Amino acid sequence: MRRFRFSEPGFEAAFAAFIDERRETPEEVDVLVRDILLAVRAEGLEAVLRFARQFDRAEIDADTIRVTAEEIEAGAAQCAPEVREAIAFAAKRIRSYHERQRPADQWFTDEAGVELGWRWTPLEAVGIYVPGGRAAYPSTVLMNAVPASVAGVERIAMVTPPGRLQPAVLAAAKEAGITEIWRVGGAQAVAALAYGAGPILPVDKIVGPGNAFVTAAKRRVYGAVGIDALAGPSEIVVVSDAASRPDWIAADLLSQAEHDPAAQSILITDDEAFADAVEAQIALQLKSLGTSEDASVSLRNHGAVIIAPLEESPRLVNLIAPEHVEFALDAPERLADRVRHAGAIFLGRHTPEAIGDYVAGSNHVLPTSRAARFSSGLSLYDFIKRTSIVKCDEAAFAILGPPTAALADAEGLPAHARSAAIRLGQIQEP
Repeated sequence: MRRFRFSEPGFEAAFAAFIDERRETPEEVDVLVRDILLAVRAEGLEAVLRFARQFDRAEIDADTIRVTAEEIEAGAAQCAPEVREAIAFAAKRIRSYHERQRPADQWFTDEAGVELGWRWTPLEAVGIYVPGGRAAYPSTVLMNAVPASVAGVERIAMVTPPGRLQPAVLAAAKEAGITEIWRVGGAQAVAALAYGAGPILPVDKIVGPGNAFVTAAKRRVYGAVGIDALAGPSEIVVVSDAASRPDWIAADLLSQAEHDPAAQSILITDDEAFADAVEAQIALQLKSLGTSEDASVSLRNHGAVIIAPLEESPRLVNLIAPEHVEFALDAPERLADRVRHAGAIFLGRHTPEAIGDYVAGSNHVLPTSRAARFSSGLSLYDFIKRTSIVKCDEAAFAILGPPTAALADAEGLPAHARSAAIRLGQIQEP
């Protein structure tokens, strides 16, 4: 892991260069994704099946692309009892957390006598992308599907790469009430959800993380459908003093590094000896970590230790705008309350980021690549939309009509002006 010292000349420039380093989708990926989307849009299911053979080495057809209710039931039954219990425990907490986010409709009459308000309604159809490959992700199913269900989304379609569906994933789907699951992954899955492909009907919004191909596809279909975000590699910043256990902090940093070689883990501490102890623990823990290869590459290429006064940590965190930040300190709120840009904040030495990934109840689908500067994590609000409502009677319109006509004339839109003026009796019908 690279080391930066606040006390050294050139720290600010070196730190700025570090956080500006790019970890984004290669251009050649975007070109391939463009061609995949065009093919699926033109050919539908035929293209989806062809790409499944080409990229996933999977022989599926129109009869086997959908996971049957019997397969969901049988797969979920194979899930270990303790994992099923953990899934149910997590789902209950996620559901409770997101139910508290539900906004209220409003209806009021203002001083001009105009009745105004807004109404919240759920989306009709949502597609959820659940990655395969590196690991099974039942937590991804829960974090995306449970808020959608709480919001009242009528149709939730899940896509996941073909191959053996992990029992834990099917158990999570069953717990979340998902009955529509398709064996399709990659950019072709995003295209199928966006445009439709044979039995896969189009949706209104696509959520859920994926690899570089999935992210590039979501970027390209945005506008035809909504998307949650453009997910990049995982990130964590841990702010800690020397009172923390080095092995705990090492484990927290590794918890993100193991996700992907492009993931990023950063430690901010005011104690150089503590930083040395954490790095020694990382080296020790890597020896027994099943994901050590990816974690080692991540830490070597993107990891960092920043030696700085802890009072500087909120400013540094705001510049990084990370997906996750831990304040492993006593009275962590003193510093954490000054953080404006972070996907999720974890307070105290007994609140590792990992609980947020699974059972805290808050959502683990969070902004990455500094997007926390302008966006939030997945929530109930991603599955509902607000409609404005306006009602004028004759007296109220008499107040609003003249300035409406004046502004329309000023903008050079005579039909707009006429629609107001004609009601005011200022223009006779032709």
